[in-house]
Amino acid sequence: MAKRSAGLLLYRPGADGAVEVLIAHPGGPFWARKDDGAWSIPKGEQPDGEDPWVTARREFVEEIGLDPPEGERLDLGVVHQAGGKVVTVFAVRGDLDVTDAHSNTFELEWPPRSGKLREFPEVDRVGWFPVARARTKLLAGQRPVLDRLLDHLSASSSEP
Repeated sequence: MAKRSAGLLLYRPGADGAVEVLIAHPGGPFWARKDDGAWSIPKGEQPDGEDPWVTARREFVEEIGLDPPEGERLDLGVVHQAGGKVVTVFAVRGDLDVTDAHSNTFELEWPPRSGKLREFPEVDRVGWFPVARARTKLLAGQRPVLDRLLDHLSASSSEP
């Protein structure tokens, strides 16, 4: 059975009118030198039976260290990542100052086979990016949610 995760994508209007999204760069030595194609929607593992919305909000706090803003929840559906993980994604409009963002940590034997455990942040940085730039930053399996977000915003702006 595939692992399930849930995530929360914040969005806001950018200075030039383009939509910006808040995404996170994973911490730890494996991701340290990777940038394009490495970033992620703030997300985390969804325990069996837990409402994905509850998971998404909790994991946002764990990965960003800040409460997500309140707002209308948009259901952006499910995406499948290369490793088989199934991610349910929600979006909320809101501007969040990420100056003080900080994440939980994890332990990893590093360097490998050294017998030394080191602590690393789950997320080492977060940032607001225009959707066009976020498209190159995000993991390939998560990119479809950007189109879904833009489609939703376009449809809601054209409603009478």
